[in-house]
Amino acid sequence: MKEGTWVDRLRASLARTRQVFLSRLDELLARPADPAFYEELEVLLLEADLGVATTELLLQRLRSRGDRKTPEGLRDSLRSELVELLGPPSSLCLDPPPAVILALGVNGSGKTTTLAKLAYRLKADGKSVLLAAADTFRAAAIEQLEVWGRRVGCEVIRHKPGGDPAAVVFDAAQATKARRVDVLLVDTAGRLHTKVNLIEELKKIDRVLSKELPGSPVERLLVLDATTGQNAIAQARIFTQAVGVTGIVLAKLDGTAKGGAVVAIAHELGLPVKLVGTGEGLEDLEAFDPEAFVGALLSP
Repeated sequence: MKEGTWVDRLRASLARTRQVFLSRLDELLARPADPAFYEELEVLLLEADLGVATTELLLQRLRSRGDRKTPEGLRDSLRSELVELLGPPSSLCLDPPPAVILALGVNGSGKTTTLAKLAYRLKADGKSVLLAAADTFRAAAIEQLEVWGRRVGCEVIRHKPGGDPAAVVFDAAQATKARRVDVLLVDTAGRLHTKVNLIEELKKIDRVLSKELPGSPVERLLVLDATTGQNAIAQARIFTQAVGVTGIVLAKLDGTAKGGAVVAIAHELGLPVKLVGTGEGLEDLEAFDPEAFVGALLSP
């Protein structure tokens, strides 16, 4: 495992965001809390990609608190409000086994790599894991999952490219039962340009899982690329309207200077951020802790 605590890795992944955000925030905090102060704070929050709706709500709450007497006072208020907007921590639902985790999201969001990191994490926790290559639309996706499967020591259930994704999931569900696997991880397609077909595929996969693994908890995790900021929210709305998304995985947090999108995603979608990718290594996937995230964002 990589050295350093999860907070250390989180701080490192937020380095670009903090570099832009903190220097200007510190300058603002030294000024009086007049109308111009809040106008500049609004610009700063928008540039950090909190989004219009979330920024307006945050500023409204800060103004109403009335405790802006010292720079430390506003920083503490900002910290408290950001944590509240992110909501409480939310763990993966894995009991009773076998549990199923569907990785949803557009192509390029980091689904396949995230599944590999999650398999690595679950195996480190002593759980048995099986991977299912249900993104049959792209041959490269199947091959990529098999490469990761070999690296983390997990079998991959696959069919030929172009096959029925639900058939892959059916076979994977049978293997899960026969081998008493703890967690089945399913990679899915993400081609939004054929949205109707994609949604029907996901619904069919859901029906197969309900029939073959009745009573099993199913996490539908939407993997979002943090570097796309507000565009990630637009993508998320399509998936949340189509299938019952249970949580967000934020990938590629280390590659963006707009880490504030995490707050907007959690607040505007009303979905918990359950996991966050803090780097490219297999160990760089962590359970999301709102207080630790805000602390890493606001601490020098």
